[in-house]
Amino acid sequence: MNIAILSRNRRLYSTRRLVEAAEARGHQVRVIDVLRCYISLVPGKPEIWYRGRRLGGFDAVIPRIGASVTFYGTAVLRQFEMMGVYSVGESVAITRARDKLRALQLLARKGIGMPCTAFAHSPDDTAGVMALAGGAPLVIKLVEGAQGQGVVLAETAQAAESVIDAFRGLDAYFLVQNFVAEARGSDIRCLVVGDKVVAAMQRTARAGEFRANLHRGASARRIRITPEERETALRAARVIGLSVAGVDLLRTERGPMVLEVNASPGLEGIEKTCEIDVATRIIEYIERNARPGRTRTRGKG
Repeated sequence: MNIAILSRNRRLYSTRRLVEAAEARGHQVRVIDVLRCYISLVPGKPEIWYRGRRLGGFDAVIPRIGASVTFYGTAVLRQFEMMGVYSVGESVAITRARDKLRALQLLARKGIGMPCTAFAHSPDDTAGVMALAGGAPLVIKLVEGAQGQGVVLAETAQAAESVIDAFRGLDAYFLVQNFVAEARGSDIRCLVVGDKVVAAMQRTARAGEFRANLHRGASARRIRITPEERETALRAARVIGLSVAGVDLLRTERGPMVLEVNASPGLEGIEKTCEIDVATRIIEYIERNARPGRTRTRGKG
């Protein structure tokens, strides 16, 4: 097969591993900088141009679209889909996942466990918003934040009010979420490929930090997840519509709770921690599913 990988940097670990895995299985691969693409909107004749040449002949596309280029990246991906190219991550699902509010609304509608959450922009009743989320301590998140940025832990009601006032002053949309103390600064990253969780690791925040992001100094170890955790991760990915996803869970006394569904999960941390070739699992999934015109919108919302 001819496979396109939409990535701004072919030297990134995840991009490099996908290229290696695809080539090892006999496929031709081209890494394409999505921001250098331009598209032609002609009725019945969708085209994508890149470096002065029209792109064509691809059987599948793997989107590795960064959060900062979601709008343009998904526009280019939609064009590939209009051309009948199979996408392992569909454009509509990526936009759902990148919109934290929309993703949580979809998960809540399906009854998937998650921390108690409130959403606001310029509330006149700050105390009311905090009460909806269960009161302090609270985690307050900018809707457009990514990789732990724009996320603040407010341990007291006064601190929460101060953060909300600051976000209000930025004219920002934000989520106010109950802090699950019993998780003890740990979460679980489940790597979903198709209908399987192919790898899972527990991430634990470093001392003095509550965000369990590896690039913020968190530690990680391979773990065995429970059947309930596995089913929750698979359901969350299906609800958003993603074939490949990183689903972040919290272990609580009330069962697993979904923190986030990541549409472009990094492979380095989970491959090295779990010693599992996730990149090859993704390529094998494409081999089983790629067909011309196969891409379709999954789920609703």
